[in-house]
Order: sequence, then C-alpha cells, then structure tokens
Amino acid sequence: MTSRSLLRVLSGALFLCALLPLPAAAEDATAGSRAAIEQIIHDYLLQHPEVVIEALQAAKDKEEQQSAARARQALTERRAELVDDPTAPIGGNPHGDVTLVEFFDYRCPYCKEVEPSLEALIREDGRIRVVYKEFPVLGKPSVFASRMALAARLQGRYAAFHTAMMAARGQIDDDVVLKVAAAAGVDVEKAKADMAKPEISQIIKRNYDLAEALGIQGTPAFVIGGEMIPGAIDIATLREKIAAARKAG
Repeated sequence: MTSRSLLRVLSGALFLCALLPLPAAAEDATAGSRAAIEQIIHDYLLQHPEVVIEALQAAKDKEEQQSAARARQALTERRAELVDDPTAPIGGNPHGDVTLVEFFDYRCPYCKEVEPSLEALIREDGRIRVVYKEFPVLGKPSVFASRMALAARLQGRYAAFHTAMMAARGQIDDDVVLKVAAAAGVDVEKAKADMAKPEISQIIKRNYDLAEALGIQGTPAFVIGGEMIPGAIDIATLREKIAAARKAG
C-alpha cells in the first residue's frame, strides 16, 4: 500500500467513526479508536509533510482549472458585453477585424507601462478595434478618474483625456485628474456634473460584474479574440495574439 493510500484509509476510517451512530456502551471504545487513528494520522503527517504540500498543490491546481473553465464559459456567454457594449469607449479602427478589450485603471503603473506598446500597435496595424473597460480598482481617486473619463466621452474628449491620463506619472489624485482633464480640452465644470449621472455609475458597475465573471482580479487585463491575457504584455506578444485572433477568424 502506498503512503497516500494508507493516508486515505486512515482518514476514511476516522470519518466513518465520526459519522456512524453507535450504542452508548460503544462510545468509549469508539472515542479511543478515533483518538488512536488521529494520533496515527498526526504522526504520519509530521513524518511525511510532503503529503500535505502535495494535497494543497492538488487543491490549488483544481481550483485554477475550475476558474479557467468558468472564465472560458464567461468569455463565450458574455461576448456581446465585452465587444459590443454601446456605452464602452472605442479606440483604434471602429470597424477593425480584430477586437482587443482592455480592463485598466488610470493609477495602475502596469497599465501605463503597456500603454506605449498598445498605442504603437494601433498605429502600425490599422485593423485593430479597441474596447476600453474602465475598471477602477485602486481606490477612490481611480473611481474619480474613471468617472471623469466617461464624462469626457460625453463631450467627445475621451481619447484625449485617456491618452493624457495614461501619460501622467507620479501620485494621481482628484486635483491631478481635473488638471489633466482641463489640459485635454474637457469642459471640467460640465464634466463634474455629468460624473454624477446614474448611467456612468452603471457602466462602471457593469465592468466590475463582467470582470468578476471573467475572473479578472487586477489590471491590466486583455481579451483578444477568445483569449484572456492577465497582466502587462509587450508589443511582440500583442502582435502574436492579434495575429492568432485574426487567423482564427
């Protein structure tokens, strides 16, 4: 019998001892048996800690596989929300043959790191359509910035504001967002009023819900074709993913 088989037998015996109803006269004996089995399992695990590590790794692998399966299903079931939401800002070629969806936060340094590659790719490949998903996960200033971006969109100034915010460095707070908005040609006073509109709150909430369904926990995160790519990626990887999505149709 292998070590894992022995452990399963011992664990099963302990489980049955706990579940089976026994006469009162047998309770003392049962308690003694259970204590003995518990001691055997305790001693075995101390002598073979790799069994615990192996079990934890197996549980982790299983959870990751289940999460990946749920994400693939959500990519299919919620495709329209990802690529065809009429309230989502669009960049690149609105009629492009490949859609790249980006979940991002204006205060995320990794989003800012990947932005030059994304902009370069849009310039060199005129057939990429970009869907921007405002996903403010880094605190209240991030939410303020996303609300301002969506308010700027109502004035036709989303692209200018987005580019300027992604170029902004250092600490991003509300004052910085307002200054960037003004420099990007946004009517700041009008935008302040528009930021409170329910539809802007609804857009952000839908993005949160969609990210949760896809298992997205941080920024940036990309969806290209039928693939989700978490984290910052370089321009070479972006080119590869775009080419693969284009080939897949």
